Amino acid sequence: MGLLGYCRAGFEPELAAELTERAVLAGVYGHARTRRGDGWVQFLTDDAAALDAALPWQQLVFARQKLVLLADLPALDPGDRITPMLAALAGRRFGTLWVEHPDSDAGKPLAGLARSFGNALRPALRKAGILAATDTPTLPRLHVTFVAGDHALLGHADPLDSAPWPLGIPRLKLHPDAPSRSALKLEEALLVLLDEHRRQRLLQPGMRAADLGAAPGGWTWVLARHGLHVTAIDNGPLRAHLFDTSLVEHLRADGFRWQPPQPLDWMVCDMVEQPVRVAARMAEWFAHGWCRQAIFNLKLPMKKRWQETRRCLDLFQAQAGEPLHVRARQLYHDREEITVFAAR
Repeated sequence: MGLLGYCRAGFEPELAAELTERAVLAGVYGHARTRRGDGWVQFLTDDAAALDAALPWQQLVFARQKLVLLADLPALDPGDRITPMLAALAGRRFGTLWVEHPDSDAGKPLAGLARSFGNALRPALRKAGILAATDTPTLPRLHVTFVAGDHALLGHADPLDSAPWPLGIPRLKLHPDAPSRSALKLEEALLVLLDEHRRQRLLQPGMRAADLGAAPGGWTWVLARHGLHVTAIDNGPLRAHLFDTSLVEHLRADGFRWQPPQPLDWMVCDMVEQPVRVAARMAEWFAHGWCRQAIFNLKLPMKKRWQETRRCLDLFQAQAGEPLHVRARQLYHDREEITVFAAR
């Protein structure tokens, strides 16, 4: 049938545009179907397997989750939703079941149904031999997505090529010492954009970093908690408790002008500025060898956000002067922006 992608409510056109463009580049033809505010996008094609292989989840910007569609079940009888699902899944086998709902105004009231229905569906699937007796990560993961009380989408995901969190959302809690909620953006970026091996290798105590546009210090605080020495660049003030350790130095300077006296391990940046200007400034850091890796945000315009995303990422990689490992994602804690990780 095609693919099913979850996204931030309101960004369905961006995900639809991304899937459409990437499908054409992969030589797979189909069309996107969605409605603004739903929090999900269908991309319908006769060659779902080829499209799934051509679009790794890690390379998608606006998709929180990527599933291969198995069945679209509208007009379900509330008295028996299980029977048509068993019929649609006959002959298949899965290792895990997730029953979900879109992260949207219409989808959130379905959370209770998703929880209770999962408890009823799981034993029925196991009795039918469709679901393994215990969670088996080597088998595909079955997703049942309720988009209405009488309408469910069935899909499956490869656990190695999909988000490992229900709804594609890592659940993070704001630490009481965090200077601002923006700390959650960087914490999520480190979790989503870096795999465990990279986190262990690239976030080691004693490394040196710069935070451009640091005030009030949310991103500086996250880096210091990992034991990094941080130079916080901002003309504005930082929260006083950031200086309780010797890891933070505050320089009142312009993040678009300041440059480090010696190369750093990390540079992070969450400045509010035109995305193309930020992308060019980030590329300058890599072109001059001022950092080895970076995480930065690009604030998107209200229209043509996918086109602006492509333009900024292409400009960044072209001006950086060398091939880089780049991943970009609209994170759960992002708003009208995307977050980019780049490394030599």
